Amino acid sequence: MKRSIATVSIGGALDDKLKTIAAAGFDAVEIFESDFTCFDGSARDVARMCSDLGLGICALQPFRDFEGMPEQQRKHAFRRAERKFDLMQELGTDLLLVCSNVSPISLGGIDRAADDLRELGERASARGLRVGFEALAWGRHVNDYRDAWEIVRRADHHAIGIILDSFHTLAPGFPVAPIRTIPADRIFLVQLADAPQLDLDVLSWSRHFRCFPGQGNLPIGDFMRALDATRYDGPLSLEIFNDQFRAQSTKDVAIDGMRSLLLTGHEQAKESGAPTLDARSKVSNVTFVEFAVDPTHASGLAKLLSDLGFRLTGRHRSKAVERWSQGIINLLINSSEDSFARSHYVTHGSGVCAIALEVDNVAALMKRADALQATTFRQPVGPSEMTIPAIRGVGGSLLYFIEPDSPKWDVDFVAVESECDSGFLERIDHISQSMRFEEMLSWEQFYTALFDVQRSPQLEIADPLGLVKSQVLQNQNGSLRLILNASTATQTMSSRFLTEFFGAGVQHIAFACDDIFKAASAMRAAGATFLNISDNYYDDIDSRYELNPDLLDSMKKNGILYDRDEEGEFFQIYTHAFDERFFFEIVQRREYKGFGAPNAGIRLAAQAREARPRTMPRIG
Repeated sequence: MKRSIATVSIGGALDDKLKTIAAAGFDAVEIFESDFTCFDGSARDVARMCSDLGLGICALQPFRDFEGMPEQQRKHAFRRAERKFDLMQELGTDLLLVCSNVSPISLGGIDRAADDLRELGERASARGLRVGFEALAWGRHVNDYRDAWEIVRRADHHAIGIILDSFHTLAPGFPVAPIRTIPADRIFLVQLADAPQLDLDVLSWSRHFRCFPGQGNLPIGDFMRALDATRYDGPLSLEIFNDQFRAQSTKDVAIDGMRSLLLTGHEQAKESGAPTLDARSKVSNVTFVEFAVDPTHASGLAKLLSDLGFRLTGRHRSKAVERWSQGIINLLINSSEDSFARSHYVTHGSGVCAIALEVDNVAALMKRADALQATTFRQPVGPSEMTIPAIRGVGGSLLYFIEPDSPKWDVDFVAVESECDSGFLERIDHISQSMRFEEMLSWEQFYTALFDVQRSPQLEIADPLGLVKSQVLQNQNGSLRLILNASTATQTMSSRFLTEFFGAGVQHIAFACDDIFKAASAMRAAGATFLNISDNYYDDIDSRYELNPDLLDSMKKNGILYDRDEEGEFFQIYTHAFDERFFFEIVQRREYKGFGAPNAGIRLAAQAREARPRTMPRIG
């Protein structure tokens, strides 16, 4: 099946769009008329560029307000169509997309529309061209693909076919079963777009919030299964209108688009038994998290980890890297001058530069990552040192992959014996990453494409200075939990992190324990300090939950936050930010599945009180 994308889906000038689309691996494009109109070149120039880039042009679109016009306007509509036919022949495409009429002066009637399309088919056929008719969900008389198909059927012309669009079918809630009855040779083009579930009029929804298949909430799978029943094998083309996408890197958007088509095709191939991508990887553990720091900050971070009960368990044989451990948690402090960590530090300052995940099959994961155009990473290693497969992740950081039965990843470390006990922390509970709002869908797709994780409903968290969007991705047993945060408000903690960190990255890591009160007491005794929580919070908690007074007093004394749902209870406490960049969270779960979302605003307000004031520009 040919993979295509409409040029309107990405930003930039037409020639740059075409180069980007070709580089992402697409087979064809739909030329959006306004892209060509704004282009400083001829149709033959565009045709030549596409040919040189190995791109076909599967359609010119859109041709508006055609069928059902009063006689005077009808004549003009055919004149416009002939001009578009001229343009198509110069472009070297044979398909014109005609969308259903939205003009207030248009006339209804299935037969009238069929007559108009039949005559247009005659004119197109004489030039060796075809016309596809698409029902816009807001069309004046035709807004349902079933009516569009009836018009095409009655037109009964070989040059007239239907164009199906997943958004115009699924957003209004039309049934997809009738698609199965449409002959494949009468389907001239299929356009794909997803969208989040929003309470909007369908026109605004379409014009601003479409996204790639799998990034939204529309039942794209149902649409594709109905389409597959027809045995359609023509182009699948992405047509996306999204303000975020046009503000993003065109390269990233194009790759996301290609990735979505590969994943959509993979799901359909699975059902038909055709060759598919390797399965998404199952993650059994976060093996280690690596921090990039300079020598000055390395001692400070080591002190913080020591206060939290971590102990030094290893030193790298040839680099300035320390391993700090507690439970099954391993944290690396890398201050080596000649390493990836150093370049990450120079760009971002102190922060997480790599995360290692234990997966079921590294080779299969790397093969899938390569097919989905993830960027692989390799760096020099010393004699006898272990090479760990890796790809680029959020903010240019690394994701390392290790199998449970592979040689121990810490073979490069010389063990350091310690007389300290093992502490109270057991494992990494979740990792929170902040990113630009425009990047959020892309990274969400990245993670769900590679790993066997599911999305939870997106949340809006109230920061004192704006709203933060929060998306949870987690696997079934909770061994991998990721929280993606983004905000359009420039002064939220999430946005301030991006400014301080010079890009996306890990903003905080949560560690799980069985007794947060013992853990907090031991950590405070070792010198750890935690975020100061307002007394008003505990008054509110007391009124809502009527907790045991001793429990409430202990929570208040230790700065511990609390939440409860139908399944259990949750306790959490936060450290202060390290180097104004990242912080740690300690949590205790009692059959609780969430992340303390009701407390997020409390935490953010406390952090806002501690944050270094921003210097505001002077006016005048």
